[in-house]
Amino acid sequence: MDRQLLLLGLLRTQEMHGYQINEFIDEQMAFCVDLKRSTAYYTLDKLCRDGLVTEEIGREGNRPERRVYRITPAGEERFQALLRDTLAEYTPPTYAIDIGVIFLEQLEAAEAAALLTTRREALLAHRANLQALRHVMPPNHLAIIEHHLVHLDAELSLLEQLL
Repeated sequence: MDRQLLLLGLLRTQEMHGYQINEFIDEQMAFCVDLKRSTAYYTLDKLCRDGLVTEEIGREGNRPERRVYRITPAGEERFQALLRDTLAEYTPPTYAIDIGVIFLEQLEAAEAAALLTTRREALLAHRANLQALRHVMPPNHLAIIEHHLVHLDAELSLLEQLL
């Protein structure tokens, strides 16, 4: 559902061809969205089949033909419903590290510490990247960046306790 919400939301702002959609996601939302190009196209095709989006073949100059996608009135209704559901519902997150922590004692202490230190360094690098994004992202992305930073800080705190 979140993929549909994302694509319908982007198409609400303007009609776009698939490449534009994927570039926008890669450039503006990669820090919070994991959507492969093939999955985006698959979802767009499904939205078209469901009557939530229309596609039109267009050509600009000598460029190859492109499919231009537009949200339909039914797509707007679906967007509004998905948006409300997403904002109101809570699904407890799961974290892959939790399973590793359960079995942490299966490793020698020095190896476990080295692995957790490596993870901490990766988290700190990711945190620095997110903080840098604060200065280049549109204002409506700032709350999401802060949300991710809070989760990173919580995991960093856990790592400090474990180390």
